[in-house]
Amino acid sequence: MFIGEYQASIDDKARVAIPAKFRSSLKSKIVVTRGLDNSLVLYTLDEWKKLAEKVASLPISTANTRAFSRLMLAGAMDCDIDKQGRIVIPGYLKEFAKISKKLIFAGLYNRIEVWSEESWQKYKSETEKNSNQIAEQLGDLGV
Repeated sequence: MFIGEYQASIDDKARVAIPAKFRSSLKSKIVVTRGLDNSLVLYTLDEWKKLAEKVASLPISTANTRAFSRLMLAGAMDCDIDKQGRIVIPGYLKEFAKISKKLIFAGLYNRIEVWSEESWQKYKSETEKNSNQIAEQLGDLGV
């Protein structure tokens, strides 16, 4: 289970150390792909397989399904975790998430989101402002 929020820096070779708290639940290889809200998402191979199978089973007859499949599946890259616990974030994914130097790892139970620090702070601030409204809507869903 991945929980918590951690700050990190990316080096000139696009390497970033995955927080030690998360590394214990990861093996030597993960999948990183485009996420929503201009974030990236890291999946274990098992979790990626579950998601990819669901996405691949969606009907290709609708434009939104095709678009989501392309976003998630075509944007994915498998990444090796080196002995120092680092991964290399591909350039196209760095660009997508607007990552320059500082970034945030956010644990979300079965996945890890990666955000540029600036985007995360903006998103978090907006979400915190609207937390009561969000909680009410989730209450309607039984959460």
